[in-house]
Amino acid sequence: MKRLTLSLISIILVSAAALAQNLYVNCGQVTYVFPSDRTGSMPYGGLGTTLDVMGKTFTISDINSMYVASGEVTDNLVTVAYQGSTAEVTVAGNIARYLDVTVDGAYVTIAQSAEVSETTCGEITYRLSGTSTSGAFAMSGSFKASVELNGLTLTSERGASIDIQNGKRIAMRLTEGTVNTLADASGGTQKGCIVCKGHLEFKQKGRLIVSGNTAHGIYAKEYIELKNADIEVNSAVKDGVNCNQYFLMQSGNLTISGVGDDGLQTSFKDDIDREAEDTGSITISGGTINVDVTATAAKAIKADGAFTMTAGTITASTSGHGKWDATAAKTKASSCISADSTITISGGTLNLTSTGGGGKGISGDGIMTFNGGEINVTTSGGIYAYVNGSEYTNYTGNTDQLASDSKSSPKGIKCDSDLTINGGTFNITTTGNGAEGIESKAVLTINDGTVKVRANDDAINSSSHMYITGGTVDVVSTGNDGLDSNGNMYISGGTVTAFGASSPECGIDVNDEYGYKLYITGGYVLGVGGGNSSPSSATDSQAYLQPSISVAGGSTLSVATSSETLYTFDIPSDYTGSTSGGMGGGPGGGGWGGGWGGPGGNSSSGVLISIPSITSGTSYTVKTPSASTSATAKK
Repeated sequence: MKRLTLSLISIILVSAAALAQNLYVNCGQVTYVFPSDRTGSMPYGGLGTTLDVMGKTFTISDINSMYVASGEVTDNLVTVAYQGSTAEVTVAGNIARYLDVTVDGAYVTIAQSAEVSETTCGEITYRLSGTSTSGAFAMSGSFKASVELNGLTLTSERGASIDIQNGKRIAMRLTEGTVNTLADASGGTQKGCIVCKGHLEFKQKGRLIVSGNTAHGIYAKEYIELKNADIEVNSAVKDGVNCNQYFLMQSGNLTISGVGDDGLQTSFKDDIDREAEDTGSITISGGTINVDVTATAAKAIKADGAFTMTAGTITASTSGHGKWDATAAKTKASSCISADSTITISGGTLNLTSTGGGGKGISGDGIMTFNGGEINVTTSGGIYAYVNGSEYTNYTGNTDQLASDSKSSPKGIKCDSDLTINGGTFNITTTGNGAEGIESKAVLTINDGTVKVRANDDAINSSSHMYITGGTVDVVSTGNDGLDSNGNMYISGGTVTAFGASSPECGIDVNDEYGYKLYITGGYVLGVGGGNSSPSSATDSQAYLQPSISVAGGSTLSVATSSETLYTFDIPSDYTGSTSGGMGGGPGGGGWGGGWGGPGGNSSSGVLISIPSITSGTSYTVKTPSASTSATAKK
């Protein structure tokens, strides 16, 4: 009887072809839709136990029903409609032969044949919609595919909610105007709520909300790209977003919170036979990122390779304290942005906040270059230290007695290599104990830009030479030096105002006890503190003044001849010191106004002024709103 029914349908299809009707073959929760004008003959096989339709072989006993009806069928499309504990799958007839579909309740598994290619049928699209609290979608294959989320709410009780075991490019399309919510099972072995073996590209303007209940929120074994989509990871046991190779964001929104480790992390796929794109890098060329992490030593954004930003906005915060890594035998600390290779920022806006012990705004192991953008960093944590087996989240003891691996000091920006600022606007505030504003462990160069730093410890510090050739540098330290170079310091241009704490700290400090020098050959320079390093008397040096005068925050300081004012410096209102000049200094430190000179350390006055228009040997008037004094320029 079933064979007779099939024969009749064949006859009906011949007459219905002109009416653009379709043959529907239903096998339980899966329906295959064949355009009637393309079905042709449908031969039986296996002594009448199988039926072949457009290359798809059906076991007749598996067919629940077959019928002809009008309707639209889109080639290369699979739709999965979830409804409670079930899911209905519809497969376009032209790709039926290439797919093995299994449905268990609302758990859908589709194996894409290795025959799928550009020459057979091309890319297949899987469109998911509906709601299920006990379902998932899994797909495997070896050719690129698209997965469309079209108003999908899906919670898995068996593993990942979406599991793509396909090593090629997967376009994850979020249909505009839809909200899609995914959650995976707790306690599984999956690496994320969304898992992709290949490249994962998020596109279109829909919204996706992800909860990772076992590991990461979103995981890709290779790269992740984001364009236009609005993605929120509101919880994850591990990282919010984790991928290998690289992460690229061109536009859209990414929000990450409630995670147990890092917010966004990229890493190398492997250390051997690495491909060109396998860099572990993060590149931001647009869009908006908001990341809030609370775990100890967690990074809001972490790249095993390079971090590059040309546009967009990043708002990131960390609140976790540092931690002791017993395996590495060193402390680790939180950071809003961290990279093991280079960091290059040429545009965009960064708003970075770190409140935990040892926390940092930006931290990098490689060369760091700033060409533009707006960088706002605030840290309020103190020093994290591991001392004699005990952890201190706000260590206030003598850190000189601690090995460098036993402590993590808070920093606005910390670079373990050369740091160069070619442009941009910096607003950096670090208030915790031992917190520096900007630190380079090698050479630090400022060529342009506006750099404003307010720090508890050194405002700007370099372990090697420091160069300032242009821009505006405005720094205040409440507990140490304004500018501190452990090599030579070269100021050849720009406007530099540096305010340090009282003796023995300095406005401008060069490690001259080791033979290093301060060279001023240009620019407008004001150093105020317990003392300042004396400029070198090299032949091309710019003349300078060391007046004995009090300087108060929120006021001005001007240099004048008998007939005109040559230049006026604005004293920052948040400078709370009041330093008078005079010979200062003693062994190992700078002197405060009216103090005494002595061997070693910095032996200049508490006020240092250098501007291009003064001449050595000429007397000038130095004025503040409350005082006036004369000083003779020298070089």
